[in-house]
Amino acid sequence: MNFTEVMRTSGGQASWSPDGRFCAVPVTARLEVRESASLQVVVTFNCIDIVQNIEWSPDSCYILTCNYKRAVSEVWSIEDPDWRCKIDDGVAGLVKVCWAPDSRHVLTTAEFYLRVTVWSLISKSVSYIKHPKNIATCLQFSPDHEYLAVAERRECKDCISIVATKSWQLVKHFEVATRDLAGIIWARDGSVLIIWESPLEYKVLIYTLTGHCLSAYSAYQWALGVKGMAWSPSGQFLAIGSYDQKVRLMNHITWRVITEFHHSSSIDSESCNIYKEVEKPLTGYPATLASVQGLPLVLETSYEEEETRPVTLASVIVEPSKQTQPRMGVGTLSFSNDNRYLASRNDNMPATIWIWSIPKLALKAVLVHVNPVKDFAWDSQQPRLAICTGTSHVYFWSPFGCLTVAVPGAPTLQISSLRWNPGSSRVALMSRDQFSVCFLDGYLPKEDSQDSSQVEISEPSPLEKLPTGTCLEDIPTTAQLEERYNSKRTKKGLTNPLSYFF
Repeated sequence: MNFTEVMRTSGGQASWSPDGRFCAVPVTARLEVRESASLQVVVTFNCIDIVQNIEWSPDSCYILTCNYKRAVSEVWSIEDPDWRCKIDDGVAGLVKVCWAPDSRHVLTTAEFYLRVTVWSLISKSVSYIKHPKNIATCLQFSPDHEYLAVAERRECKDCISIVATKSWQLVKHFEVATRDLAGIIWARDGSVLIIWESPLEYKVLIYTLTGHCLSAYSAYQWALGVKGMAWSPSGQFLAIGSYDQKVRLMNHITWRVITEFHHSSSIDSESCNIYKEVEKPLTGYPATLASVQGLPLVLETSYEEEETRPVTLASVIVEPSKQTQPRMGVGTLSFSNDNRYLASRNDNMPATIWIWSIPKLALKAVLVHVNPVKDFAWDSQQPRLAICTGTSHVYFWSPFGCLTVAVPGAPTLQISSLRWNPGSSRVALMSRDQFSVCFLDGYLPKEDSQDSSQVEISEPSPLEKLPTGTCLEDIPTTAQLEERYNSKRTKKGLTNPLSYFF
């Protein structure tokens, strides 16, 4: 496991290209494109103003930067650094920008969601889509990239328009049975659209592209409803997170719920592993020195497994009647790349991550942290979950166990978001104005790196290669692994003791 040194960024942004070859990093009004393996700067672009958002084209040949205050977007070419395109929305303003699947059209959304403008980079033509609804998922491209679904609000009614992406002409328009549509999402095969109601009512609707409603689901009434959704990579299951602290798993054949995952504050199951983060604070003079220098007062953290049952988790008491957007319920869901695990966070217990086994339809593990979880994401190569809590530590979980790792030489790095590289086991750890990259794929940086050195973790790790055929029940405890590792470290001469775990 290797870490780069901490580098500058703006707005907590660092974006991998879809093919995994490059990493785009904005620094004020400058955009740096780095090679993903060595993080050396390949090309630098000077933008018109501070970069507030960056978007890679699906083919990784172009990158888009935008400044919302100026309502200006700029497109840059990786293959031809001298080529540049400027898109000015003028007085209409700019609130959102995205690429079309063909990587040759850019879609911009005007202020107050008055219209969506489609800009062609080839013919320089312009098309307009009127009446988009003011929701985060008002524009959704089909998995085969043939159609664009647009959520609209016309004459106080919710509608869906299907637009062909080749001609940008309207193909189908139909009304939906919602009072206040909150989101749309395509099925993995592109055959249907899933639509859900605002939190004031629990309603999930399944529509065909012809406007026919195949199914309607409502778990309960007279309470806050759907908060989040996520499709499994295989398209077999749809996970629905709700304000009642439950996740409902729906199948794609009959569109019926097959199970419910309860996020209870008391866990008495013996079949799941519960890990709690334990901090080892500084004491004495080092604590005083760290306090004066403004450094964290925590020396290290680690996971400790809870053996006793039941285990009671800290929960936040929320009064929905006194908050416009109450922090409660399950709103963040994510499936692993192999479809075997589902990670979720219940906002009533913001410091806890729940991991569910899809084959067994049961709770697999619970990770309890000291600080609220800021972000978590699955590795695209294998079932490995990375978690950050706004500190200089990054947390990893895999079916073999979990551990915490501190970014070396960066005690003030407050990791608030993370992004996995699509083509390798590398994760970008980002704070508001800094970022670092953690390499887990065995890459060893060259010693003659020009712009940024990389350091390798040298502190002891409690993890060691497990024998072939080891069952979960046979895995030693953390203390046993640590003792065994310390006694055999010099004999084995391990350079990367975490390689098997990861």
